[in-house]
Amino acid sequence: MERIEQHIAAGGRQEVWRHHATSLNCDMNVAVYLPPQAEDGPVPVIYFLSGLTCTEQNFITKAGAQAFAAQHGVAIVAPDTSPRGTNVADDPAYDMGQGAGFYLNATQAPWATHFQMYDYITNELPALIEAHFPVSNARSIMGHSMGGHGALVIALRNPGRYKAVSAFSPIVAPSQVPWGEKAFTGYLGPDRSAWAAYDATALLADATERLPVLIDQGSADDFLESQLKPDVFVAEAERHSHPVTLRMQPGYDHSYYFISSFIGDHIAHHAAALKGA
Repeated sequence: MERIEQHIAAGGRQEVWRHHATSLNCDMNVAVYLPPQAEDGPVPVIYFLSGLTCTEQNFITKAGAQAFAAQHGVAIVAPDTSPRGTNVADDPAYDMGQGAGFYLNATQAPWATHFQMYDYITNELPALIEAHFPVSNARSIMGHSMGGHGALVIALRNPGRYKAVSAFSPIVAPSQVPWGEKAFTGYLGPDRSAWAAYDATALLADATERLPVLIDQGSADDFLESQLKPDVFVAEAERHSHPVTLRMQPGYDHSYYFISSFIGDHIAHHAAALKGA
């Protein structure tokens, strides 16, 4: 691992590291915020998954999360959103290819060689973080938009691994919206039965853990009706008695202005669960 950035923030350290990701067959950047409490011993970890077009930089420079992480004594790990590099397959559109990994394991050419983001986030990255940083194995996960989709899917598919899950304006039913239909067709192929493994709404029926879900959604989000559809997820969660809190935030859009307004609530939500682990 090579540290490529380090900044003091809220008494802790905001770092960015580069490493070779075996599961992705490329080098990856990952941002790690270590609160002041990490100087005295291992701290729990929140994983934050970003949305389309983002890198590890968007969250650490725009969300204002460091002060809240320091307040609660939690680390935050924010990986990049996809494999990167000149040898990595890409697409001219913003919603496919580099910057649009969708946190799944691709099975179709040319994507399958590198786009194994599900394995990277669930297995390789936590093992790396826990081996190299003063953190415990108490984990939680959250994300925004495409990253909210990733956080919900990963939490639902891995019962017992995460102590809390939350999302900002997540893509909750990707099989039913244009972003997901395009990505899933490209990465997974046309067989829709293969898509269900990466669709949070579809996963609710067989979920064996009732981990409470917190979702914040802006009412003025341009993507609310066409791509996000949180009501679809809430209705399915209610059918299966899965606890979910959807907070509609009047006037807020899809941007980091929205995330920064409520990131404190989410970190407190995660910290409470992690401290009780």
